[in-house]
Amino acid sequence: MKLLTLGINHHTAPVAVREKVAFAPEGLLEALHDLRSHLGGVNRSGLAEATILSTCNRTELYCAANDPSSESIFHEATFDWLAKSQKMAPSMLQPHIYSLPQSDAVRHAFRVACGLDSMVIGETQILGQMKDAVRTASEAGALGTYLNHLFQKTFSVAKEVRGSTEIGAHSISMAAASVRLAERIFEKISDQKVLFIGAGEMISLCATHFVAHKPKRVAIANRTIERGQELADSIAEQDVETESFRLNELSQRLHEFDVIISSTASSLPIIGLGLVESAIKLRRRKPMVMIDLAVPRDFEPEISRLNDVYLYTVDDLGAMVKSGSDLRQAAVGQAEVIIEERVGNFMHWLHGRNAVPLIQDLQQQGDHLRQMELERAMKRLMKGDDPHEVLNAMAQGLTNKFLHGSLHALQHSNGAERDALIKLLPKLFSTHHNTNKNSNDQ
Repeated sequence: MKLLTLGINHHTAPVAVREKVAFAPEGLLEALHDLRSHLGGVNRSGLAEATILSTCNRTELYCAANDPSSESIFHEATFDWLAKSQKMAPSMLQPHIYSLPQSDAVRHAFRVACGLDSMVIGETQILGQMKDAVRTASEAGALGTYLNHLFQKTFSVAKEVRGSTEIGAHSISMAAASVRLAERIFEKISDQKVLFIGAGEMISLCATHFVAHKPKRVAIANRTIERGQELADSIAEQDVETESFRLNELSQRLHEFDVIISSTASSLPIIGLGLVESAIKLRRRKPMVMIDLAVPRDFEPEISRLNDVYLYTVDDLGAMVKSGSDLRQAAVGQAEVIIEERVGNFMHWLHGRNAVPLIQDLQQQGDHLRQMELERAMKRLMKGDDPHEVLNAMAQGLTNKFLHGSLHALQHSNGAERDALIKLLPKLFSTHHNTNKNSNDQ
């Protein structure tokens, strides 16, 4: 069995590259089917297993193949599929890709789930995103014995690390960092009008942080008015003036707001340069803070050139969320120790699974020999032979057949092969050369 993780993340690529590789949630099922079909060409025994994890900070393919032609071919096929599926030239993608086989893939999955590979060390959102990715893979029928076991172990390790270390302590979340960025331009959030575009988990987290500062007004713009109104109602309970409106009203309303935070699943920008230019004119050059938490981005990059607009992306938040990292280093070290031990446990299980076909063959062979001796014994008993002699002959026959292969190999080997067998056979048969000697000495 070969495991492989191939991906791109905030460590290896800027958001301008990551957004080109990101998968839309509604397209994941089809992508999984296509990936497995593509990898079938290099897997000699059935379809490969696959899971796709796509967030604002990473796009990763977790794959397992029973019998790939070779590790390098497995990597090439996976990379080729990613480049073609996202319509990227391989030369543009290659510098940002990491490819992790076997134990490295296991270690990476554990570190990602524990928040050790995140922009915000110790953040918990990635664990939920990974669980969603696994759930989608399961719905697509893309999970098998190996990836299923890997991810169940991954979630167990994440729970252990978070329960036994302070990995999440002293961290600044992306949502909290968004407030701090806005405060760089506007001294008081309480004097500003804030617009949230989208109504997902990230927007809900951001809304919680902004509402704590009691902004003058909060609005939710969302594709479906019902979900936006639900979030607006939850904010209204905290004595903040709120409203919600449909996303298609944005062009008429954008100029009203001082701070705009967006995180949608749109594959294309929803706020263009022209729209923002018009808003700035209506605001008579009053500054606007725009925080784009989406990948692919919701704001056209050219907006950042406008003098009165302060546009930040998820990468811009990276430096801010690193504060407090010194306080988390001890917890990170503890987490790494736990992860290394659990990687060893998983690889031991994986290697054991690799021996399953051999074990099954040995069991079948043993059962065949047992059946032969049993039939021979039954025939003798039916003839009236002495039961004691029959049982003794059956035991002797089983013993001879059991030892035949090992003794034959030992007698016909020499040199290093013979030395290896001499060391191995006592372990297989649990023999101890000095047992009698030790007993006599006592």
